[in-house]
Amino acid sequence: MTKTARAAAEATVVPQVPLLELRGISKTFPGVKALDDVAFNLFPGEVHALMGENGAGKSTLIKIITGVYQADAGEILMNGVPTAVAGPVEAQRIGISYVPQEIGVEPFMTIADNIFLGRYPSGRFGVISRQVLNNRASEILESLGLDLDPTAMADSLSIAEKQMVTIGRAVSTSCKLIVLDEATSSLTFAEIERLFAVIKKLTQQGIAIIFVTHKMDELFALCDRVTIFRDGRLISTKSLVDVTLTQIIKDMVGRQVAVHSPNSALRSEKPRLEVENLAVPGTLQDISFEVHGGEIVGIAGLVGSGRTELARAIFGDLKISSGVIKVDGEAVDAKSPQSAIAAGIAMVPEDRKAEGLVLTHSVKSNISGAVLTTFSRAGVIWGSFEGELAREYTERLAIRTPTIDQEVRLLSGGNQQRVVIAKWLATQPRVLIVDEPTRGVDVGAKTEIHALLTELAGTGIAVIMISSELPEIIAVSNRVLVMYKGAIAGELEGSDVTQERIMLLATGTKSRNGSDRVEV
Repeated sequence: MTKTARAAAEATVVPQVPLLELRGISKTFPGVKALDDVAFNLFPGEVHALMGENGAGKSTLIKIITGVYQADAGEILMNGVPTAVAGPVEAQRIGISYVPQEIGVEPFMTIADNIFLGRYPSGRFGVISRQVLNNRASEILESLGLDLDPTAMADSLSIAEKQMVTIGRAVSTSCKLIVLDEATSSLTFAEIERLFAVIKKLTQQGIAIIFVTHKMDELFALCDRVTIFRDGRLISTKSLVDVTLTQIIKDMVGRQVAVHSPNSALRSEKPRLEVENLAVPGTLQDISFEVHGGEIVGIAGLVGSGRTELARAIFGDLKISSGVIKVDGEAVDAKSPQSAIAAGIAMVPEDRKAEGLVLTHSVKSNISGAVLTTFSRAGVIWGSFEGELAREYTERLAIRTPTIDQEVRLLSGGNQQRVVIAKWLATQPRVLIVDEPTRGVDVGAKTEIHALLTELAGTGIAVIMISSELPEIIAVSNRVLVMYKGAIAGELEGSDVTQERIMLLATGTKSRNGSDRVEV
């Protein structure tokens, strides 16, 4: 809970009647009970988090609240009055708006058009009044503290600004409740702060927020209460003042899960990976660092700092203009991913669905995808070897799947990520690069992936982990390299690895000897 929200809660009598109340909500799909006798309430001006592992029931509950699904049992009350939410249009009419993770703006329409899409204000004779449209859009943007031109085209906006426009659309309907689904998944640190400021303004106007997130730091920075789901059942609803991170994780996964911390690395004497004076025109400049076998080196930095480009350059997927890459002292021909793989480098990409997996193919074929030539002759795959490989890595990485022939699209996000990691482990790498390894996965899967990376490093693999989540970088890395404008701004290790020091480097500032003086 924010300090402002806590102060307001102490100074104000909590309303006796919730804005939204759900009683005994159940929903069953063929073979699956998605929700079982769920109760939930939400008060005006409250930011209420929904958390749970993938498949816990959060999405089903949201779809019932927003009218996409109808509950099999139970009732919904708005301001104490039983209410039938017959569909999304009805939900909007009674004051419920939904802002999805995938931002829905029309790029070739103006900001004002997007805010009032399908509800244009009209003047005389039913003709749309552009002046009224733009003026009303300006009022909404100003109320949210946004300095945007309502006549600008939406394709000129950043992802964060598009999200703000979507929130503006919700506000334009005179909504009382906004559901924000993974609202920060594609935002930079600065954009997240801006979003949180907008949410604060909304709550000050009495608008309630249901906030769906996997990020624990956001939970404690923004929310007043948290409701946790597991296997379709509501496990707990708690004030953020009265709960610890360990309690939240235990409620989510149904067992005690230790918050991960980096092991003291059993580093190989000689570096496993060496990068010397690497450059990519307009993207990377004079990058030099090394990674030893047995350690995890985190790479942090703001979006656009060059983190992913560095990974792609090492993996041969981005043409370098100068520099040397070595694995175990041997120079790597960095002209293609095939050369990198042959040298013992593997890379788990940032977007597992678009770049890491063939979603309509089986677990088996995805795991074997990078090593097909190993067990094929004359273009014919030896199925027994492929199956044996898939079973080995499914067991080794604890991939939860009914069978190795299951289509990957049917697995949870955490299990999909394990399949991608398994695919690259099958190449027997000496260097493993993982880009955003836990994006979009729940906290239980996240801690398991962290433990897996530590285990892999323990086998002698040199692991490079790129992440936008500073708590993840701090929790898992033995050392941290921070990037700024295509260069390494600094290296942190041990007690120096803090969010403050990472952000100082990531934003182009750095302090010397712990003094208050900051150089830019």
